[in-house]
Amino acid sequence: METTATSEHRTPEVTLKLTFKERLETYQPMLSIAGLIVLLDQVSKAVLRAQLAFGESWMPIDWLAPYARIIHWHNTGAAFGMFQSGGAFFKVLGLVVSGLILYYYPAVPKKDWSLRLAMALQLGGALGNFIDRVRFGYVTDFVSLMNFPVFNVADTCITIGVIVLIWGVWVSELEAKKQMAAESGDADERSVDGG
Repeated sequence: METTATSEHRTPEVTLKLTFKERLETYQPMLSIAGLIVLLDQVSKAVLRAQLAFGESWMPIDWLAPYARIIHWHNTGAAFGMFQSGGAFFKVLGLVVSGLILYYYPAVPKKDWSLRLAMALQLGGALGNFIDRVRFGYVTDFVSLMNFPVFNVADTCITIGVIVLIWGVWVSELEAKKQMAAESGDADERSVDGG
């Protein structure tokens, strides 16, 4: 398949040669989703910081107290509180991941919506937490569910992005197996007809 600037599947190198309008059309779906995620993430964290002191919690529904609460928490590690005190490393990692997503996104065929959605969710989540790391040196987390580590909107979107990616790969593999079986069946029929 020949790759051109107008084909559905582009190499990252070809994307660099696109006009501004073509780039905008290519990135618009991803940047819209990622931008909405960053907005929701940053607004939710700002409201939390304005309403609760660090370590303070709020339980909007009393009977849910043993299961869920809102708590103002700081995280210097990765999503869900893993690898604490890795702030500088995670700043760099956030930039690298975001850069790779932006670089490879145009190479994903438009029909591969699951990979495109997964990349948009992961970009939005990575940028949301990156902004916190740059501004404060830590990520603000606030959703506490039972004994699960405290998390935020960005963490949730990264996780959903991974789930969508896994699901998309699984569905693609199933479709490829079906297609191979159909092609194998067609070849068997041709050999029977020809013999």
